[in-house]
Amino acid sequence: MEFKIRCSAISEIMGDIGLTDNQKKSLDALVLRKSEHFQGKAKALTDNMEKELSELYYKRDHIQLTQTCKTYLQTWVKEQIYGQRKEIKSKYLTKGIEVEAAAIEYYSEVNNLGFLLPNTESFANDFMIGTPDLTLLNTVYDFKSSWDCFTFPLFDTEPDKGYVMQLQGYMHLTGKKKAKLVYTLQNTPEELVWGDLKDYSEIESKYRIKEFEIDYDPDFIESVYDRVIECRNYVCQLLEIIK
Repeated sequence: MEFKIRCSAISEIMGDIGLTDNQKKSLDALVLRKSEHFQGKAKALTDNMEKELSELYYKRDHIQLTQTCKTYLQTWVKEQIYGQRKEIKSKYLTKGIEVEAAAIEYYSEVNNLGFLLPNTESFANDFMIGTPDLTLLNTVYDFKSSWDCFTFPLFDTEPDKGYVMQLQGYMHLTGKKKAKLVYTLQNTPEELVWGDLKDYSEIESKYRIKEFEIDYDPDFIESVYDRVIECRNYVCQLLEIIK
């Protein structure tokens, strides 16, 4: 039972890594004072300061799993034991799945990319696994279909961090160096909506497509690898409890 992280769930295990901003400032101040002491420019650190410095070094250099990460891993272990994937159902996820092909087709038409088929191939290595929505030349794509115009990120200037992590994983697995996070506004299937349906077909494409370009970050991938190793250690702890 060897844990690998799904690219779509990388954000579940990463969480906050290392020191907070205030802790970084405290560490820098203590290191500076210790350095200045050796130069004869400052007093030596007190015992409490030395203890704090040691604790800050430890926290900086050792990965701490968040409770979100632990909960995710507990669910993963149960999935392996019982052979059942935990289902997360919502109308928003259902729409995204049902209109994915239409979203890719619409994006292709607007950008004159020709006929494109959604990707169905899964990629994996020793640490992660994922199935990107589309791969094209040196770019990997992930499509998000907003529920309606009010959830469409029309005014966003930065991509969602969790989706960026997901795309970093896809880039690493496919060897691509560029990624695009693409939001599209598609008509909602009738069976998912109560009441009147909104038809977005006549709306200009600039109000129906929002995309963010993302560059490959090898340093982030290295941090994911470190976190996966720590996750495996925690999985071993869980298995010890139930053996």
